[in-house]
Amino acid sequence: MVTTEVRLPAHLLSGPDPVLLAEAFRVLLNAAVGDGDRTLLVDELSGEDYSVEEVVDAAQTPAFLTDRRIVVARSFSRFNAGDLGPLIAYLGDPAPTTELIVEWGPGRIPKALVDAVLSAGGSEHKTGAPANARGRRDWYDEQFAESAVELDRRARQVIIDHLGEDIGRLAGILATLASAFGSDSVLGLDEVEPYLGDVGAVPPWELTDAVDQADLTAALGALGRMLDAGGRHPLQLMATLHGHFERMLRLDGCNVADDKAAAIILGMKGSTFPAKKALTQGRRLGSEGVRRAIELLADADLDLRGRTGLEGRYVLEVLVGRLALLRR
Repeated sequence: MVTTEVRLPAHLLSGPDPVLLAEAFRVLLNAAVGDGDRTLLVDELSGEDYSVEEVVDAAQTPAFLTDRRIVVARSFSRFNAGDLGPLIAYLGDPAPTTELIVEWGPGRIPKALVDAVLSAGGSEHKTGAPANARGRRDWYDEQFAESAVELDRRARQVIIDHLGEDIGRLAGILATLASAFGSDSVLGLDEVEPYLGDVGAVPPWELTDAVDQADLTAALGALGRMLDAGGRHPLQLMATLHGHFERMLRLDGCNVADDKAAAIILGMKGSTFPAKKALTQGRRLGSEGVRRAIELLADADLDLRGRTGLEGRYVLEVLVGRLALLRR
């Protein structure tokens, strides 16, 4: 959830999920407007026609009939780094009566813009749940804590499991529950389940973790959700599985001492956790098991490309089943 103090000179808002981004923008703009008259305070630029120079002109325009102005620039990611010079120059000496909200949207923000906003005393807001499992759980806990309804442990877990990667639906579910049962209600599994809607997709690590744990039921369940709710093409899932076992193959026979050394061999930067998982699972399977996994992947790849004429879902189901049974 975005929180902000009003009258900061600038805010930079970004995130890959349009639903979460829209909600964060709404909260940020409401906080900036406060009790003021939005029609007088807010000057919004959107669409494909406005320029960076127009944003700067609006930000430099003195307030009229109010003591301040809120200038909003939507979908700013359509500009490249070379277009941002006028805005970066403005942020070097921002107008004292203007609060600028730049909604970047998805994609990487040029460092020069981030630095200019922060140097001006502004703020950066990144929306969306973290990619790693622990960070995502912390994000869910934060959303539940701020919800108008209180959910017990089982209700929270079923929402997390049901939504998977479709985190943008969480705010809608919580709002629906608050409307149906009233604010401050304490809800359990029976009250929550009818309002969950369609099952969501799951991240790739749920599939590969289930395969590593030889949990056939969980692996096939994750595969189905990635194909259906996630809309992933079978060849995309093949690439996920291939990359997972290829890391084990690259470490096989290297006599790697720990996850840091494994990460160096795999060329990974940042967290060494993926390297640790590859090292651990490769040792569990042994050289013969890793070799067999690569053979199964190669055969399935040929089947997906038309060797047998089988539908991609069935090829993947057989492949995932065989990979999950390797440890047995």
